[in-house]
Amino acid sequence: MTRLRAPTLPTLLLALSTAVPLAAQATDGVRLGLAFGGTSLVAVVVEVMDDARALELSVGTWGFRDVSASLVGKGYLGASRFRPVVGAGLWTIVAWPRDAERSGAALLVRFPIGFDWSAGGGHSLDFEMSVSKGLAVRRTDPIDGRPMSRRFVPLPGISYRWLP
Repeated sequence: MTRLRAPTLPTLLLALSTAVPLAAQATDGVRLGLAFGGTSLVAVVVEVMDDARALELSVGTWGFRDVSASLVGKGYLGASRFRPVVGAGLWTIVAWPRDAERSGAALLVRFPIGFDWSAGGGHSLDFEMSVSKGLAVRRTDPIDGRPMSRRFVPLPGISYRWLP
């Protein structure tokens, strides 16, 4: 009996980018937006776009006693209003807990995978799953010697973007 294999991620992204009807539009410029989830509970996003490539900076917070910042290079696949997006970058978070001796910090590598839906008029919604893995951590307790987790962690997010 032949066993069916699941398609690989690049195969799925290629199929999705060609399956949607082409409706190419200019996407050069700076998009501004708000993000919910992913690298923070709420964040401000600035994205510099050059057609199928972008550089995204997001700065946000989880609980207003921390700052989260992410810098990611992204690639948009296809030329439709609903485009797959893949990227890679770094994410850092610094927290100042009330009862801790010192601030905590973490540096992670981040791989966002998702879709960008252009609603027209410069407005768009982004849906992504950010797969992250820790690179370095500074715990708030100086005697805490637990090793950092080596697993990949998926974090879903959604954002609104506007190209003025």
